[in-house]
Amino acid sequence: MDYATLIDQRRRRFAEVSEAIEDPTLFNDSRRATEVMREHRRLKETLELWDTLESTRSQLADNEELAQGDDPELAEMANEEIPELQKQIPELEEKLQYALLPADPDEDRDALVEIRAGAGGDEASLFAADLLRMFQRHAEKRGWKTEHLGSSPSDVGGFKEVVIRVTGDEVFRYLKYESGVHRVQRVPSTETQGRIHTSTVTVAVLPEAEEVDVQIKPDDLRIEVCRAGGAGGQHVNRTESAVQVFHLPSGIMIRCEDGRSQTQNKERALQILRSRLYEMKQREVQDAYSATRRSLIGSGDRSEKIRTYNFPQSRITDHRIGLTSHNLDGVLEGALDELTEALQRAEIAERLAEAEAGTKH
Repeated sequence: MDYATLIDQRRRRFAEVSEAIEDPTLFNDSRRATEVMREHRRLKETLELWDTLESTRSQLADNEELAQGDDPELAEMANEEIPELQKQIPELEEKLQYALLPADPDEDRDALVEIRAGAGGDEASLFAADLLRMFQRHAEKRGWKTEHLGSSPSDVGGFKEVVIRVTGDEVFRYLKYESGVHRVQRVPSTETQGRIHTSTVTVAVLPEAEEVDVQIKPDDLRIEVCRAGGAGGQHVNRTESAVQVFHLPSGIMIRCEDGRSQTQNKERALQILRSRLYEMKQREVQDAYSATRRSLIGSGDRSEKIRTYNFPQSRITDHRIGLTSHNLDGVLEGALDELTEALQRAEIAERLAEAEAGTKH
């Protein structure tokens, strides 16, 4: 990759964007202002990353020269620093590669995470609860916040379905790899013969959509209010606080009943609906842009088996990249970084290969 040429392009674009930010009329259009500010931040981070890489390379060259010098004390100090500098350079290059690829417009967005029990009955619902906890723990480790939007509990303490909102820095960039079918192999607590059961849970990670992203016409909606069901205390049992929103053109139905009021449940339902419609729109654009692009990584394909959690062998396998780890307990406690970083590297390689193939045609 020709870093210098690409960096020069980014510097010129950064100057243009910086000039646009100084124009007070920019903020008359909130959507454009948001896009420009995001691009400004992304460009600034890329240029800072390049400066850090160049500085580290220069330090390494200086240390290698000092290590060959006549001053034993300076040579020893230089030699001590060389391994760390050598380690930093490929890490910085990898980050820069990612930053120089065409930007995914959704990377900076917050995300909605929908978790649904699949095959396996009660055991699937229990594993849905395990995955919810995994994502909540991971969010805590990254300094993100989670908000419960809605759920349908199962009779055994799990979830038939649960939706959470995750907010923070570049949430969708890191969580998008979790979309797909998660398979669990373990002995259920109710199993008396010690037999291993296989169950599945489907996860969909949606970039959160704002009102400016998706225009929903009131005439396209049918909103019904009904009595909340299931656990929730006397309040939800006495009042008709549950809200069902039907989007007639798409056939999507959202039900929210965990909020304390009709208004809150309606807002949550519309929030989920906007994100689903936005995802559908983005997928159509992506498919039209590149019909040959693999949907392996970050695809959000709900039918693709992406990962197996094998409890008897304390093994977790990501099928998309063939990565196996024996840190099952750690992953379920939210330590997803190893998997995410490996998936990011695979995505970078895939996108670079696609970019190179594009330049040959």
